[in-house]
Amino acid sequence: MSYILGISAFYHDSAACLLKNGKIIAAAQEERFTRKKHDPSFPKKAIEFCLKEGGIDIEWIEVIVFYEKPFLKFDRIINSIQANTPFGFSFFRKSIKSWTKTKLWIPAIIKKELAFTGNVLFSEHHEAHAAGAFFSSPFSESAIVTIDGVGEKACTTIGVGNNNEVKIIKEQHYPHSFGLLYSAFTQYCGFKINSGEYKLMGLAPYGKPIYKELILKHFVTITDQAEIHLDLKYFSFDKGKTTINKAFCDVLGQLARKPSEEMTSFYCDVASSIQSVTEDFLVKLLRYTKKITKSDNVCLSGGVALNCKANGELLTKDIFKNIWVQPAAGDGGGAMGAAFVGWYHYLKNERTYIDNRLPEQAYLGIGYSNDAIEAVLKEHQIDYSLVNDKELCEEVSDQLKDKKIIGWFQGKMEFGPRALGNRSILASPLYSDMKKHVNMRIKKREGFRPFAPIVLEEKAKDWFLDSISSKYMLFTFRSDKKEKIPSCIHEDGTARVQTLSSEENPLLHQLISSFEDKTSCPVLINTSFNVRGEPIVASPLDALRCFFQTEMDILVLGNYIIYKERNRNVSETLSKQIQYELD
Repeated sequence: MSYILGISAFYHDSAACLLKNGKIIAAAQEERFTRKKHDPSFPKKAIEFCLKEGGIDIEWIEVIVFYEKPFLKFDRIINSIQANTPFGFSFFRKSIKSWTKTKLWIPAIIKKELAFTGNVLFSEHHEAHAAGAFFSSPFSESAIVTIDGVGEKACTTIGVGNNNEVKIIKEQHYPHSFGLLYSAFTQYCGFKINSGEYKLMGLAPYGKPIYKELILKHFVTITDQAEIHLDLKYFSFDKGKTTINKAFCDVLGQLARKPSEEMTSFYCDVASSIQSVTEDFLVKLLRYTKKITKSDNVCLSGGVALNCKANGELLTKDIFKNIWVQPAAGDGGGAMGAAFVGWYHYLKNERTYIDNRLPEQAYLGIGYSNDAIEAVLKEHQIDYSLVNDKELCEEVSDQLKDKKIIGWFQGKMEFGPRALGNRSILASPLYSDMKKHVNMRIKKREGFRPFAPIVLEEKAKDWFLDSISSKYMLFTFRSDKKEKIPSCIHEDGTARVQTLSSEENPLLHQLISSFEDKTSCPVLINTSFNVRGEPIVASPLDALRCFFQTEMDILVLGNYIIYKERNRNVSETLSKQIQYELD
């Protein structure tokens, strides 16, 4: 048996991934265990989970691979500071401590934290992204496109994958980063960088792209080879300050929105404009990638690859015959990519193909048996009902039909940013006010945020136009059923769809089928089981706390049903409001 451990850490979304003979055994983000969203710290708890899930100790690990090369990244930062002297000195003073204490000593930290005596290797950041995308794909050969803020130096790369090898063939370096451009507009519209980009994408359909030409005139130039050039006089990220500056705001004519301020139509139009620029850029980038690689397949990774609206537009252009987006395309997924780099690039193993179904790609986190769940319920004196699968689906579908909101906790936790049916909040899409109700009273977030529909795979084409199998909520599709399912169709008539087969998640498929029997609708709202600023719940205790601190009606833990109305006097451990840092 050969075990490889991949690690990402010290920026955001730290994570760990364990491979056994090239197969993914377990993967998880550290935030799920520490309850600190986007936790950047060394992923010790995630690693402990992976080892336990694999039934091994650290001595079994053949090699540990870190997802980037710190010295290359430090070199880029030092060069950037020198180029911006004296403006970069304050950033140098703030950042040097973290580099000298941790980021330059990764092998020593890993060996100390884990009592590991083996080899610690390093992947380049975009190599890890590319490997994570290609080696999780069904393709034996493919083009690979990675777009994010910045790795060590690269911000956008084009690569090719062939059997057990990934190669980067073209790259564009910092500071000319499309990811940083999108983050600049994220900040301008009042959202948090590395967290609020989803919000910017969700806000865009409420506006019109009237500032698109202004963006292309002042902020960014895009060549026919899809290279970008940022006019750096409008940005401050290269000087270690905020992403944008006064000149940026002057061009747009208004100050950056403060998070506490009302969302006006102006910022909706700005969001729409940068989203339109993004979609045009990705189309141009993929066309150029097709030209130089000649492949029929493309794999996408990096944070920008999580822009499902842009991905949906790419499908309509028919540039590549097949598109694969890594489900954990951001930095958390870098841990998986690093593990693959260790298995294929360093150990030179033959290609092992991974099934593209949900259990093999996403249901990789911690799970709990009914016995473990019952122990927690008894400890906290919770009134519950224990039912079999058929009774569960009948009772819950009745409650969904009657407009109840359900916390749904089953099986193994998802890896990546999406809740895909095991750590989900479920609701009926049939009510026009359900979106507002769940946003404001359950999720405690902005009312404009859209909700994703989960649909029986065999019925998807009846409800979403030109839809394909979409298991990971990474593409949007248009729908002509907004009158029937108003709460999960966005302002532009699209939805971020998850299709579900009975083989991948039999219990949830059975629940949606039961709901369809009662309503003639094979669709449910599926949103992540958490509140704004909180990571997705990992344990039964996390789920109970979230349930009792929101206005959810019913909680399902495994085969146990808990009604809020029967549990009004729970302990302070469960009912005390926890304050999370807003995203």
